[in-house]
Amino acid sequence: MKTYENLVNHLGDKASFYLDHVSEKITKDELQLPDDNFVSNVFVNSNRNPQVLRSLAQLYGHGNLKDTGYLSILPVDQGIEHSAAFSFYKNPDYFDPENIIKLAINAGCNGVASTFGALGLYARKYAHKIPFIVKINHNELLSYPNTYDQTSFGKVREAWNMGAVAIGATIYFGSKESNRQIKEIADAFAEAHSQGMATILWCYTRNDAFKTDKEDYHTAADLTGQANHLGVTIQADIIKQKLPTTNFGFKDLQFGKYDDPMYETLTTEHPIDLCRLQVANCYMGKIGLINSGGGSKGASDMTEAITTAIINKRAGGSGLILGRKAFQRPFKEGVELIHTVQGVYLEKRITVA
Repeated sequence: MKTYENLVNHLGDKASFYLDHVSEKITKDELQLPDDNFVSNVFVNSNRNPQVLRSLAQLYGHGNLKDTGYLSILPVDQGIEHSAAFSFYKNPDYFDPENIIKLAINAGCNGVASTFGALGLYARKYAHKIPFIVKINHNELLSYPNTYDQTSFGKVREAWNMGAVAIGATIYFGSKESNRQIKEIADAFAEAHSQGMATILWCYTRNDAFKTDKEDYHTAADLTGQANHLGVTIQADIIKQKLPTTNFGFKDLQFGKYDDPMYETLTTEHPIDLCRLQVANCYMGKIGLINSGGGSKGASDMTEAITTAIINKRAGGSGLILGRKAFQRPFKEGVELIHTVQGVYLEKRITVA
């Protein structure tokens, strides 16, 4: 079956809703859209040094999506964030990090993102075969009670030593620890750039007050969009963000700066328009937005991954960073799922809304 028809079949009666929508609040003409010259278009006049541009070019120029301006990244740091037993019991092969790297290579990913330990153990064997992205901080789950803080697990220089093209980091925007995290990661990103590595920021919101009895605003378009804007301010070259599922975080929680015309001017309730607000907060797409694939739910994973990719692409985003839906299943099925998602970005009939 042809790729486009296969994707449409997965969407079912929602196909038209996702594929025919036209964004009229922030139009596609206002965006920097992914293309085969994306790195030069965006960064050639920036303060990034030539070695950073080379690292970005390696990342955008690798795998099945090479030279499209889109990214397909395999992230596996859940062994720390969610505990190794819980993350890998569905497929214990991934306790051995070599299988993480092999999955990324076989799936034709642009790069593989994991921990110092996982990538460092196989750096000499694979760092020249697929771009490494070293995740430098984590929320370690073993402290009790858990504080949901991000802790540095190694030095930027060590990522460079193992041949990484980029470092990745998380900031919990909105948390009481966020000011410290912002400073730490801003410093780490400046050091990474000085050594020629690109920077990717997991821009997550985290505060108990963001979840009410009626709504969870951790994935509100306005809050996540502002997190993105803070992320690009500390010079992240790529932003990773959860797909928005709601809006009106500032308004409904009654904090920050907002008014009704702000929401009416910038977005609608359509998920593509909500995601476009995230893209707009990444300097109108000049810093690529990659949305996360989310957790694995089993049979619905393929449809959910396709839907997320279509929303991201049609919103003007730059790709998907998908982990659990791929590695928490047999190797061959994980490769197939990633290939199908990549097909969304290669399919020319799926256009920016």
